[in-house]
Amino acid sequence: MANYAFGIDLGTSNIKIYNRSDDSVLVEKNMIAIENKKNVFAYGNSAFDMYEKTPGNIHITYPLNNGVIADIQNMETLIKYFMADLMKGNIRPADYYIAVPWDVTEVEKRAFKDLIKESNVKAKRVMIVDKAVADGLGMGIDVKNSQGVLVVNVGFDTTEISILSLGGIVLSKLIKVGGKKFDDAIKNGVRREYSLIIGGKTAENVKIAMNELSSQNTGAVVYGRDIVTGLPVEREIPISLVDECMTEHFNTIIDNIKVILERTPPELAADIYRHGIYLTGGASQVGKLPQLMSKGTGLKVNVSENPIESVALGIGKIINDVNYKSVAYAIEGMSK
Repeated sequence: MANYAFGIDLGTSNIKIYNRSDDSVLVEKNMIAIENKKNVFAYGNSAFDMYEKTPGNIHITYPLNNGVIADIQNMETLIKYFMADLMKGNIRPADYYIAVPWDVTEVEKRAFKDLIKESNVKAKRVMIVDKAVADGLGMGIDVKNSQGVLVVNVGFDTTEISILSLGGIVLSKLIKVGGKKFDDAIKNGVRREYSLIIGGKTAENVKIAMNELSSQNTGAVVYGRDIVTGLPVEREIPISLVDECMTEHFNTIIDNIKVILERTPPELAADIYRHGIYLTGGASQVGKLPQLMSKGTGLKVNVSENPIESVALGIGKIINDVNYKSVAYAIEGMSK
């Protein structure tokens, strides 16, 4: 067994890296700030703190888009910086396991392996793990048995709906609905109802605070720019409006779950009926999504305890448990 092994889940919003040395998961914003088109000004959470506040010479981007690598150069830079942080500036040879969505092309899948190879992190071996399989393991499911399991991962840009059995994926669908769409819906709703322009960060904070605000029966206080006067203002937005804004996207996710269930073999469908849906991902517990999902499908919804980290925790199990080693695989024919 290698001394150093890392599991990487490249989320659009957050990057999660499992470190076997201390059995921990690093969670940082998957963002980079570039100054004058060439110098790294900030990365991770530091870059996110500056988001929507920078001058024209500093450009902040998410290198991932819709589950695939959109900006390979900046993504390589980010990987190198994060790995240097984890290894305290002394990058040593290590094995890397990287989670990849199922519903992407072979070319896109190979790009994930190339990313690690080209990041100058001294990768000895790069193994691919299907994201949904890692998700299942991260939620404590024995994915290698013959029971059918339905995993729904609601991320920032995409939602991946997968049926697992015997350590593999029977059916999977990647749809372009996630936390970003929820944020945009909140921004549009506030603009329409209150003639108020709010930023993406403000919309995200409202989304995250939804459950707490509902329990306290209070509205969300937001700050933005009034369209009519052009001046900065403060408004209290009722929770009912935020719920209403996101419902359309919740229904899209539920409709796609039904499509997958309609295509599921009967024996696996029986297992899913008994066990229910396993719900995870950073945007999975927003508002009333779990309750609406249960109502819309008639199935019990099992909510992940660590929705953001579940994939990275699953890769940790693959790295550490010999029983699960076989669910990771190499892509042949790649340059070393």
